[in-house]
Amino acid sequence: MHYQTVLRDGLAPVVSVLAAEVETAMPELIETTTHQILEQMPVYRDQRFVTHAELRKSVRANLDYVMRTLRGEDVPDLSQARATGRARALQGAPLPEVLRAYRIGLTEVWHRFVLLTARGDHQDLAGLVAATSAVWALVDDYAEALTSSYRDTAAEVVVAHQNRRSALVEALFAGGAATEGTLWDIARVLELTVDGSFVVVAAETPRLGHEPLPKIEQRLREAQHASAWRLTPDLQVGVVSLRDPSACKVTIDLLREAPVGRVGMSPVFSGLGNTSRALHLARVALSSMAPGSTGLVQFTESPLAGLVASAPEASVQLAHHVLRPILDLPGDDRNVLLLTLRAWFDCQGSTKLTSERMFCHPNTIRHRLRRITDELGRSLTDPADIAELGAALRALHLFPDTSHLPAPRPTRAG
Repeated sequence: MHYQTVLRDGLAPVVSVLAAEVETAMPELIETTTHQILEQMPVYRDQRFVTHAELRKSVRANLDYVMRTLRGEDVPDLSQARATGRARALQGAPLPEVLRAYRIGLTEVWHRFVLLTARGDHQDLAGLVAATSAVWALVDDYAEALTSSYRDTAAEVVVAHQNRRSALVEALFAGGAATEGTLWDIARVLELTVDGSFVVVAAETPRLGHEPLPKIEQRLREAQHASAWRLTPDLQVGVVSLRDPSACKVTIDLLREAPVGRVGMSPVFSGLGNTSRALHLARVALSSMAPGSTGLVQFTESPLAGLVASAPEASVQLAHHVLRPILDLPGDDRNVLLLTLRAWFDCQGSTKLTSERMFCHPNTIRHRLRRITDELGRSLTDPADIAELGAALRALHLFPDTSHLPAPRPTRAG
C-alpha cells in the first residue's frame, strides 16, 4: 500500500495529530534512532561509509521529511530518500544495509505512535491502526524511492568504472605516450602490479561482438591471476599477471580448454610498461597459424613462424624467390614436391619417417628430394639453404595464395 492510498482512506487527520505530538520530541527521536542504528549495524558503527556525525545528520534530514509528510503533506516528499540512496550508492554502502537503517528509523516513529495511542484507560485502536497503516505505507514509498535511486546511481558508477577501465586498457595496449605518467594509475585501477611477470593474449573473435574466451577474466581470477581484457571487432586481447613465470602453464591450460579459433600468446615478459610490444608478439603468434585453424600458439614456440607472420609482404617475396621453380611446375608435380619437402621438414630430415608419413618407399622420397634440390638449385645439407627453405615453406603455409601470384618483377639497376 502506498501513502497516497492511506490519504484516500481518510486516515490523514488522525495521523497528522499524532505526528505533530511526536515531533515535539524530535531531538530525542533523532538520538534514539541514531543509537539504534549504531547498535544494530556494524557497518555504521565502524564508520565504513559515513562518520557518526554524517549518520546523525542523515537521520535528522530523513526524519524531518517523514514527520512533515505524516503531519499533512498531500504527497510524500521522497527527495531525501532519493538523495540518501544516491549518496550511499556513491559511497559503496550495501543496499540491504541502507534499507535496514531506514526501517529502524521509521520503526522508531511507529513505536512513538504506539505509546501515544495507548495512553489512558482506553487504547485508541483506531488511531493505532491509522498510524500503523500510514507508517508502513510510507516505509514502502521511501524504500521504493531509495532503492530506485540507489540502483540508478550504482548503474552509473558501474558504467563510469567500465568506461574508465576500458580507456586505461586501451592506453596500456597502445603504449608510448598513452601511458606516460599514468602507468601507476593504470595498474591501480586494473588491479595489476607495475613490476612483475605478464603475458599478453590475443584471441580471434568468431564474429563481431562475440568473445572467443568468455568469462576468461573470472576464470583466471579463480586461478589467482589478475588480468585486464578488451574486445575489438576482430580480437579479444588481454594482459595476464602471473604470480611467477612458471605460472604461465596455468594460463595456457585455461586458454586451451575450449578454443574457438586462433589464439596467440606473447612470451612471458617483465614490467607492465612492455605490454604494447608483447601485444604485437601475441598477434604475430596468432598470425603464425593458418586462417580457419583452431588452437593456441605462444610466440616462443615458433619464433620463425612469428617472424614470417610479422612481415607478410617480405615473406611472400621470400617464398617467390626460393620456391619459384617448383611453384611454376604443373599442378601435380608442384603439389607432390611441396608436400614431400614439408613432410621432410616436419620429420626433422629423416627419410624413413618422411616415407612412413607419405606412405611410400624411402627410395621414392630420396628421388623426390634429389629432384627438389635440382629444381631449386639448393642443398638440403647446407644450413643456410635449409633455413631459407624452411622460412619459404612457412610463408607459403601462412599465405597460400602465393603459389598463384605472378612472379615479382626484377628491379633494374641504375
